[in-house]
Parts: sequence; C-alpha cells; structure tokens
Amino acid sequence: MTGPRKHLLIVYHSQTGHTRAMARATLRGARRVIEVETRLKMALRAGLDDLLWAHGLLLGTPENFGYMSGALKNFLDRTYYPAQGQIGGLPYAVFVSAGNDGTGALNSIERIARGYPLKPVCDPVIARGELNAAILQSCEELGETMASGVAWGVF
Repeated sequence: MTGPRKHLLIVYHSQTGHTRAMARATLRGARRVIEVETRLKMALRAGLDDLLWAHGLLLGTPENFGYMSGALKNFLDRTYYPAQGQIGGLPYAVFVSAGNDGTGALNSIERIARGYPLKPVCDPVIARGELNAAILQSCEELGETMASGVAWGVF
C-alpha cells in the first residue's frame, strides 16, 4: 500500500471491564494490520477531532437497561451535529457486552448511525453473559477485518 496511512478509531465504554476486554481484543486484531493506525478511546474522552481523523469506526458498549451506555450515547450526541457533512458513509461496526440479548443496545446504535450517516460493514459481536475465549477471538477478528477493510479501501 502506498500513500498516507489510514486510521481506525475504537470508541467504547466499560463499567465492569467486559467491554474494555472486548475493546482491547479488537485493538489487538486491528494492530495486525500495519498499514492502519488505530486509536482506542474511552467514550467520554473521545471527541469530534478523533471522529474526523478516522477512516473507520468501532463502537463498543455494555447493554444498560436494554440500551447503549450513557457514555457512548454522550459521544454520539457530542459529535453528531458538528460531524454533519464531514463523515458521511464512514464504515463502522459494533461490539456489545450484554446481560440480556444485546439487541436493544445494537438497535439504538444502528438508529443513530443511520442519521450520521455511518455505513455498517461487519456483523456485530455480542457477548451474552460472561466473556469467553471465543468472544474475545471474535473481537480480534472484528478489529482485524475492520483495519484490513480500511487499509485496502474495501468499505
């Protein structure tokens, strides 16, 4: 690959550490793709500059009351209007640590993502209950897939 390096942003929130472990697994996978620079940011610390820097986006959240975390919603709220007209079609994917089925959190993210508009490019990874090696492996694969797609312009 020639030209400027591409960028992947991973934004997440974690209370118990489950979503943090998933985020770190996505980072491990993404870092296998040396053509892409990856940033891992907690949702309350990520902002518009991070979003505008990115060529791809991974969003991670616990399922809270059948919804995304307040911190991830805060990131989306803070960046939505300022990003209008600047990130249309940005590829994204989601990972969720769910106590139930995760669909409420996923649906809420997808609804907001359509408004940006962001482009969904990979199936979500949803950990239902406790984390295990298979889920973390799926997160690594998600990170590597996103980074590869960003690097080679697949998305």
